[in-house]
This record gives sequence, structure tokens and C-alpha cells, in this order.
Amino acid sequence: MNSRLVVTFTTLIVFLVAALAVPLGLAYASHRTNRLLLDRRADATRFAELADQAARDDDHTGLIAEINRYADLYGAAVRVRDRDGSLRLSAGSFESDDREALRLALSGRTTEDLPTISPFGPATVLLAEPAGRDAQITGVVLLQTPTDQARLDVTLVWGALALGALVALAYSMLAARRLARWILRPVTELDRTTQAIAQGRLDARAHPGVGPSELRRLEERFNAMADAVAGAMERQRAFVADASHELRTPLTVLGLRLENLEPHLRGEGTAEFEEAMAELDRLALLVEDLLALAKVEAGAGIEGKDVPLAPRLAVWREVYAAAGVRLVTDISEMSVVPEAAARIADIALDNAQKFVPRSGTVTVCLEDGVLRVADDGPGLSEEERSEALGRFWRSGAHANVPGSGLGLAIAAELARACGATLRLLPAEPHGLVVELQLPP
Repeated sequence: MNSRLVVTFTTLIVFLVAALAVPLGLAYASHRTNRLLLDRRADATRFAELADQAARDDDHTGLIAEINRYADLYGAAVRVRDRDGSLRLSAGSFESDDREALRLALSGRTTEDLPTISPFGPATVLLAEPAGRDAQITGVVLLQTPTDQARLDVTLVWGALALGALVALAYSMLAARRLARWILRPVTELDRTTQAIAQGRLDARAHPGVGPSELRRLEERFNAMADAVAGAMERQRAFVADASHELRTPLTVLGLRLENLEPHLRGEGTAEFEEAMAELDRLALLVEDLLALAKVEAGAGIEGKDVPLAPRLAVWREVYAAAGVRLVTDISEMSVVPEAAARIADIALDNAQKFVPRSGTVTVCLEDGVLRVADDGPGLSEEERSEALGRFWRSGAHANVPGSGLGLAIAAELARACGATLRLLPAEPHGLVVELQLPP
């Protein structure tokens, strides 16, 4: 939008400058042409009087000397013709076609206008002045004069106008850019703030103070809205965290009391007891995952330090060996990743060992800043992969697998918190790939 505003302002300024400079330039060219006409017509009139006097006295000596001196002084050309059009006297190099001017002068009309002088021409102009008294025409004086000085004057004035127009245009463009930035400053600030909030920095706020008052009010209302939304989300996270934390103790106590009841159960109640304990374990796992998710969303426990990845994978080798699943790692002993990335790897490996059948393989590799955990299990369909990062999502085919449905949601929040990108991809020929693009 900034470019469009600058282009719009600049276009209007160009039209305005052109509307001022072009008429001024044309007006000066017309003025200089008229001044040249008046100056040279006075000379032609004087020569016409001298020619008429010479014709009456039949003595052209003074006229010849006068026109020769004039031609040498001004670089002009002068011709004196009789009333029948025959050439009587000539001085200077005459190059113009004088038939039309001669015809008008013999009819008693003098030159009233000249071609407008411009830097590009004409190089010479022709004036005709009838000689005679009253209605009796005794001859015609034709004056061809160069326009070098007039063209130079017009060139200088046009150049000054062009330079002034360019300077005005440059300053106007600078002012237009500043005006456009001033107008759009609140919009730019809002764009920056919304992008920061979208990236998870819920404390980002616009800084009103520059720009139109209407847009400054919009910034203030946006900040108020962001405060309200952030407050609601914080209260929601606090409620989840507090509820999860407070439920841990009652669940622990309930589990202990149920275990104390086990010796007093009869044989027909053992199955129900085991089912109750399984549900209690599932509820405890759900509470733990909710508490972990609330902490991640609040930014707690997400340190910016890097940790070695190989030792954490070594712990999983024993778990996978007990489950009969092969764990293949392509990780250097010196490889380090952010703490959040290591926790995402733990979540991906925990999910993989639940779904990969015995004798299956899980591969972990880190290359060019991309951490991949790939398995050859049943995998997920494209639609399921698009939904799997949501909270409490569980595939219908895996309803009997233990879990809360929050593992990948926690991984997604961890990736967002550390500036990474988490994707779920299909493995070939079957299986699932959890790919984490680490930040630079």
C-alpha cells in the first residue's frame, strides 16, 4: 500500500508541476517571439522608409551602406524589391523562400506574427515590410534575421523551468513518501503486532503515537482487545494448570485406597478392580499431560539451552528392546538440539513404540537442521495427519491404545515455542514420519 500511495501522490504532483511548467514555458516562448518580431519590425520599417526615400530620390547609396552594415552587424540578410517584385538591392545570405511574404507585402500588409521560437527552431525568421507613402507602394523590404539569441533565451528559461520542476518533483516525492509512511505507520505497527501474536508472543502490543488519529485509536482498541484475549487465555491456562495440579493429589490418594482394598476383594470382583485401576491410571496420565500442556503454553520449563540428543536416545533403546522394536539412530555423539526439540523427540518415540508392531523399526536422524523420527507402523491417512496435532485427537483404529491424545498437541506447542516447524508426513511404504525443522 505504501508504494501505491507514493505512486498516486507522485502522479498527482507530476500533473500539477506539468500544468504549471508547460504553460509558463510556452508563454515565455511566445513572449520572446513577439519581442523579436517587434525589434526586427522596427528595423524593417526603418529600411522601408529609407528604400522609399531612395526610390523617390533615385539615390541608393545610403540605403546600400545601411543594409550592408546591418547585415554584417546582426548576421542578417536584407532584400529590397521593386513593386513589380524585381530585386533592387541585397545584403547578406538570403536562404528563405520570400514569395509568400512578398505577395502579402505588395498587398500592403506587414508581417503580423512569426513561428514560435523554441530551442529546436526555427533558425531564421522572415519579415516583410511594404515601402511607400499612403496607399502608394514603391517596393518591399524583406528582412531575414537569425534567431540564435532568442532560442538561447528560450532554452535557458525552459531549462530553468525543467530544473525547477525536477527539484519540486524530488521534494514532493520525498514529502509523499514521508506522508505515506506517516499514514501507514499505524497499519505497519498493527501488522507487526499481529504477526508477533500469531507467532505466540501474546505480550506483543502496538505502540500508538504516530499517524492519523483514527488509526491511532484503532491501535489503542487493538491493544485493549489483545489484553482481553490474552487475559482470557491466561485465565484458561491457569485454570487448567491449577485443576491438573490439584487433581494429582486426590488421584494419588484414590489409587492408594483402591490398592488397600484389593486384599478384601472376592474373586468375582478382581476384574472390576483391575478395570478401575486402569481407568485411574488413564485419568492420572491425562492430568499429567494437561499439566504439561498448560506449562508449555505458559512458556514454563522451555529453556533456551541446547542439550545432547544421543544420551536421550540411549534411554529409549532399552524401552524399544523390551517391546521388540528396533531403534536405528543416525545421530552424532556431538549433536545438540534445543531442550524443546529433545522433548518433541521423546514424544515422537513414545508414540512410535505404542503403534509399531514387534520386529518393526523406528529411525531417528538429524541432518541439516531437520530432526526426523520415522517408523514402519500402520501410519495415518492424509486427513488424520491434518488433525493429529489437535488436542484430544485419537484415531478410531487406535482407540484401545493407552494415551490421552495430547502428546502431539504438546509437541506442536513445544515447536511453536522454540520457533521450529513440526510436520507429519507419510513413510514409504507405510508408517509415519515426524519431521521437525529446527530454527536457524
